[in-house]
Amino acid sequence: MQRIGWIGLGNMGIPMAKNLLKAGFELTVYNRTAAKAASLTDMGARLADSPSALWKNADTVIIMVSDDKAALQVLEGPHGLLHGAGAGKTVINMSTVSPATGRHMAGDLAAKGAEYLDAPVSGSVKPAELAQLIVLAGGKREVFEAAKPIFEKLGKISFYMGGQGAGNSAKLAINMLVAFNMQGLAETIHFARENGIAPAEMMAIINESAVGNGFSKLKTPNLVNDEHPAAFALQHMAKDLRLAKEEGMNGPAGLAVEESYRKAAAAGLGELDLSAILKFLEQKGN
Repeated sequence: MQRIGWIGLGNMGIPMAKNLLKAGFELTVYNRTAAKAASLTDMGARLADSPSALWKNADTVIIMVSDDKAALQVLEGPHGLLHGAGAGKTVINMSTVSPATGRHMAGDLAAKGAEYLDAPVSGSVKPAELAQLIVLAGGKREVFEAAKPIFEKLGKISFYMGGQGAGNSAKLAINMLVAFNMQGLAETIHFARENGIAPAEMMAIINESAVGNGFSKLKTPNLVNDEHPAAFALQHMAKDLRLAKEEGMNGPAGLAVEESYRKAAAAGLGELDLSAILKFLEQKGN
């Protein structure tokens, strides 16, 4: 089995790393807050004290961090992955970053003789726990094929999208649709409640109708109970929509939804689930 290094132990990183351990991969992890690694070291993972130290026990390093700045830091920082990278080494970035950042990281690693794959995932915490994520990969076809045994333990399917940055572009596109779905559900519930229809009743109608889907059913408890524990934090959706806008998203619906999530994050709702866009609508209404 391949020796894997893992960087980033947030809501997504921990269950994904656990699935690799369960599958028998040799895993070494790094996280800025080392205490977050306890559940993984209890399962047999090693703990590294810096990103570059991962190369001692890994041929492939996976990055799963929050944004472009964090991804660049673990690559190019004082003890970043560029120190020790070389031929036979591969970095797989499963974070959601801009296509330009992905291409930049690929260039940095190519100069060292190492490979790079952008491979963000579609799915939130529950699919991560169940290894039911969708992997969207960009880079060299042969690097993607070599990584497929890893992806098979993290998700239900992996797609090769094309050259460097293509996986990031696909991820931004699918997240646009997620944002549209959530915004539409929230506006529907808000309108219905303002007109005397309880959220539970409205969600029952939606889920039995032609527009009901897996996403509406997943978010029903959030909208009915007005509780929004973060499976996918609203601030991350705001960031992804900003990246999509920077990459050329200019449709009227897309621009309106980007503004909605940006203002909701600025209003202090960023650490809640993206379903908290309902709270933002209610704040605006009041």
